Amino acid sequence: MILGNLCTRWCGFCSVPKGNPDGRDFGLDPAEPANVARMAARMKLSYVVITSVNRDDLADGGSLHFARTVHEVRRAVPGARVEVLTPDFQGDRAAVARVLDAGPDVFNHNMETVRRLYRTVRPQGNYDRSLDVISFAKSYRPDILTKSGLMVGLGETAVEVTGLLHDLRERGAADVVTIGQYLQPSARNLPVVSYVTPADFEEYRRHGLSLGFRMVFSGPFVRSSYMADKVSEEAALAS
Repeated sequence: MILGNLCTRWCGFCSVPKGNPDGRDFGLDPAEPANVARMAARMKLSYVVITSVNRDDLADGGSLHFARTVHEVRRAVPGARVEVLTPDFQGDRAAVARVLDAGPDVFNHNMETVRRLYRTVRPQGNYDRSLDVISFAKSYRPDILTKSGLMVGLGETAVEVTGLLHDLRERGAADVVTIGQYLQPSARNLPVVSYVTPADFEEYRRHGLSLGFRMVFSGPFVRSSYMADKVSEEAALAS
């Protein structure tokens, strides 16, 4: 995770520390991209997922820092595949393009939840803006695998989940989707409304595949970056 350890958004599902840049040093560490690359090299990673907090206080949303981190990892571990899991950069397509121009193998931006629940789950996010980020990424760099993920168990209906999947395919956005069970990380976060059954997860998987996704990974313990290397490999084989 890059761009520091304080997020400027207050999403109800996330336990990452939040902060307001006013009155405190919220600057970026210029050595962070090189440090991330050095860590990846020392760990001999073959697949590197680079994600971040939201930095709405930065003019470019931190996209240049993202791009530099991708470049540094490429230099330090030339054989590794690189996946970026980005914020929405407030819908700034130039920022998205900047990250894509750095040459990641996979571009991931999570929808997280259905449209109706955005005000509760992602109050500073925007459903259509996130859809646009993913669809722009695919249109700008069709050679790069695109990916998105969502949580279930927050009060959504099955119809709303399949509606989200339809929206992603209608926009030609994501090649791969991950669907996992929301688990409350702390008492301060949103409660779990329901635990989705394995049968329902399987139905979401089948429905997503019927819509044309290359791969749909759906299950209680699925996370957007969990076993990301296997997800990427299987999606490439399914292309």
